[in-house]
Amino acid sequence: MYAVIMAGGRGTRFWPRSREKKPKHLLDITSEKTIIQETVDRIKPLISPNNILVVTGKKHARALIKQLPEIPSRNIIIEPEGKNTAACIGLAALHLRKIVPDDIMVVLPSDHAIADSRKFIDVLDAAAKVAAQEDGLVTIGIKPSSIQTGFGYIEQADSFQHIADEEVFRVKSIREKPDFQQAQAFVKNGNFYWNSGLFIWKASTILKEIARWLPDLYAGLMKINEALGSPDEAAIVPRVYKKLASISIDYGVMEKADNVFMLQGDFGWSDVGSWDALWEISAKDNKGNVLTGGGKAIFEDTEGSLVYSPKKLVALVGIKDLIIVETKDALLICKKGSSQNVKKIVEALEEKQLKKYL
Repeated sequence: MYAVIMAGGRGTRFWPRSREKKPKHLLDITSEKTIIQETVDRIKPLISPNNILVVTGKKHARALIKQLPEIPSRNIIIEPEGKNTAACIGLAALHLRKIVPDDIMVVLPSDHAIADSRKFIDVLDAAAKVAAQEDGLVTIGIKPSSIQTGFGYIEQADSFQHIADEEVFRVKSIREKPDFQQAQAFVKNGNFYWNSGLFIWKASTILKEIARWLPDLYAGLMKINEALGSPDEAAIVPRVYKKLASISIDYGVMEKADNVFMLQGDFGWSDVGSWDALWEISAKDNKGNVLTGGGKAIFEDTEGSLVYSPKKLVALVGIKDLIIVETKDALLICKKGSSQNVKKIVEALEEKQLKKYL
């Protein structure tokens, strides 16, 4: 069994901490370790570091090798450019087949938080058994705790089987990022789960599904496959990869496939996708305030707020539901509940060509 960790995102909703040179997964956000170090540590009871592959961009490869000394440098796969998750997963599957003819791939985002690591491993272990037995696509659904439009949703169908203590369900449908009214209906229905972005399948299975549903992408991957390990690899792979469609595995394959299974992920999952998400999973004082970053803060007549400040003292008076993030060159002040829109700040900085803040 192999793990594939996707480490190519920018984490724009975590600006001003997350930057192009050091995106979210390379930061110590939820503990003293970086998020990707936590991701690797979490999977190690199931998969040896020698069997963990990390897909990342060229500019972050050196930092990843430094942060993850247990993982052989040959297991760091360089993605020529960001092309979304379908191309990323397809590329990883090709590299995996160069190591072993066919094996289980546990596909993990690099930047999620899990509260119950033991339960997490139990669920993945059961999911891997399903993927091996059924030659299917297996994913993990998270019971919704709120109405979210930033997540995809998985519609649970009938129970398929039990493996150990885990129940396996067939999947009726997968709906990517609905509007608020749709998300509200999904949550009310009770049979919809958040799409965790965790996938388990054989390398051969996902390549077969990409060939079926994304034939042009598959054709490009086969050109790359021929070049891997050849003298022309460095020239051919970037040229072909540049032409690949940028589409998520959810839109491109999972929404269309008919052999999808789901296990429920009751292990304290968070995508840590925004400052609001960090507030949700962080320890709070008796007024619901969070201080992170190792600095100091005084919360006077203040509730429901988050402060990140590694050096400066931050004092809040008469404040409710505010996010304050202080770095050496930027200050973010955001109303709690609106931090999903922090990515618009990054877009504005790009438009104004203020590159030093990116």
